[in-house]
Amino acid sequence: MDKKLFLGIALLATSMGANAQKAMNAPAGGKAISDELIGIFFEDISSSADGGLYAELTQNGSFEYCPAERDGWGAGTAWKAVRPGHSLGYPEVRKDAPIHPNNPTYMRLYIERVKEFYDYDGWKGVGMQNDGFDGISVKAGQKYDFSVFLRNVSGDAKQIRIALVEEPQKGPWTKDPKLLAEATITADSKDWKKYEATLAPTADSKKAVLQILVLTTGTIDMDMVSLMPQDTFKGHGLRKDLAQALADLHPKFMRFPGGCVIHGGGDGFWNTYRWKTTVGPKEQRRGLKNTWGYHQSMGLGYFEYFQFCEDLNMEPVPILPCGVSCQGTNGGWFMKTQAQEVVPMSEMDEWVQDALDLIEWANGDVNTKWGRVRAEAGHPKPFNLKYLGIGNEEKITPEFEERFKYIYNKVTKAHPEIVIVGTAGPGSHPDNPDFQNGWRLAEEVGLPILDEHYYEPHDYFLKSRQYDSYPRDRKTKVYLGEYASKDKKMIDALAEALYLLHVERNADVVCMTSYAPLFARKNATNWDPDLIYFDNERPYLTCSYYVQQMFGQSSGNYYYGDCVKIKNATNLQEQSVVLNTKTRKLFVKVCNASSEKKYADVDLSRFKGIKSAVKTTLSGKPDEENNYEAQPIAPKTETVKMNSKMTLDIAPYSFIMYEIAL
Repeated sequence: MDKKLFLGIALLATSMGANAQKAMNAPAGGKAISDELIGIFFEDISSSADGGLYAELTQNGSFEYCPAERDGWGAGTAWKAVRPGHSLGYPEVRKDAPIHPNNPTYMRLYIERVKEFYDYDGWKGVGMQNDGFDGISVKAGQKYDFSVFLRNVSGDAKQIRIALVEEPQKGPWTKDPKLLAEATITADSKDWKKYEATLAPTADSKKAVLQILVLTTGTIDMDMVSLMPQDTFKGHGLRKDLAQALADLHPKFMRFPGGCVIHGGGDGFWNTYRWKTTVGPKEQRRGLKNTWGYHQSMGLGYFEYFQFCEDLNMEPVPILPCGVSCQGTNGGWFMKTQAQEVVPMSEMDEWVQDALDLIEWANGDVNTKWGRVRAEAGHPKPFNLKYLGIGNEEKITPEFEERFKYIYNKVTKAHPEIVIVGTAGPGSHPDNPDFQNGWRLAEEVGLPILDEHYYEPHDYFLKSRQYDSYPRDRKTKVYLGEYASKDKKMIDALAEALYLLHVERNADVVCMTSYAPLFARKNATNWDPDLIYFDNERPYLTCSYYVQQMFGQSSGNYYYGDCVKIKNATNLQEQSVVLNTKTRKLFVKVCNASSEKKYADVDLSRFKGIKSAVKTTLSGKPDEENNYEAQPIAPKTETVKMNSKMTLDIAPYSFIMYEIAL
């Protein structure tokens, strides 16, 4: 072999070795555990999608908001007519001859006169203004992609001015708005056609609005207005800071799109989430009334969910309805009655086919019907779906059992490689009849994973260690799909840390967990607490967020229960030692949720090469919390000397983690 070639290969191998360590064997005494323990659960609650993770800046760009969705709401939500100068004209909501039947509503503009008024310095036209979500936040130096579908109904081709502006304060001498960016397009087609422009603001603004001003008389139709920042997470249309906050959690999977969203919440089947109407071109997607009292555009649909899972190297865990509505339908939650609606068994094949088609869409070849739909959206390679959830928190009634079994048997027969996740019903506690029925059903059908949910005061998580008593011979594993302490103070985060350490000890039984809910928008919060709060400018991360992050950073596949002993331990202390054989990382975690300093003896002598560690500490006063005004709680990181045997000081109200490279 040529000497230079040999040296080149050697250098390349050395370089690759620096970035790809060889996996190690686990020392004796460890217990194999799930390495997918920490994930995320996304539900469109508290405006988490539109106005949140989905980076679209216009609200109701498709004009699909329906007055039935909330008193006083309608197609004009977030819109108002504008007629600067002496211009005359008016808008009209129409539904005849739309772009697509799934998107029937659009706005027609009648432009009768376009004239400048001397005080308005060139401002004229007849059009519409979109106020976004509490205003539109734009930055100087950034670019924003505008698009709209237009149809020139009558008159000459229309000149249309697109402008980002700040409105002036109202008063007797109000003048023209402050112009931030503008572009002009010409609408010349008698049929629906998409028009695009780029807007580049010259100044920052937290309260901009978008104006679309028609400068030519006649009649024109408008639909699917969009304003998207060019700079989105990995270029896939998600808001960068919120998506990055999720990436920093190091999640192993994402469950979506709900939650109660999937089966119509309290409204019945007419607004059940159907995945097929959330893929394909966005002008063909069907917007929907949200369970939580607002509209969802489906701009963030199944394609975007799967793409995001791929971007973060997460396993997608989509959840499908199973022909049974939420028991809260028609006021059942409040009247404490059984109000479940069910699909007739004669119609259940449609719901089965939805599940089979989703698997084909996610995993099928481009020559299959649904694999081709995925490919046409820009992803010819399969997404490699592994998990599929059926149902969410439905009451485990005989009607539910019959329909669940029907779907489960059909899907597993066609796709035995897919791991099905079932539901344990509402309130997953051992003394709950639904919980007991959920486990009975799971064992009866041989369900791989059962999804448990519970939200409790922090005392529950401080004291409970329920998975210690779960049978070890069950074939069905636990997915703790929704849980949280019912506040966002430091003591709540520590209670969750204690509980997760207990879960980690039982990660041979519990294979996955996800805190819920994930996001909440300022002034639009349906549920409290949440993991991440945000406004148009930034997110703020709760104490619980940092606990989730520390566990996400320390995932592993072996647990060692005898390496750390806390002196004089109570139920307010827990510990774990986890090894990741793939990354050759060892993690030692100890939590102290008491007011007393504690000491922990550590013996890591079975692990070779321990010299130092990266120590992360999360601590604070028990009643402290992060909020929009201040974020006093955040982890502190330092490199420390580490011996195989040593005693650790564990400060009051603290959670510490040592990361050791082996």
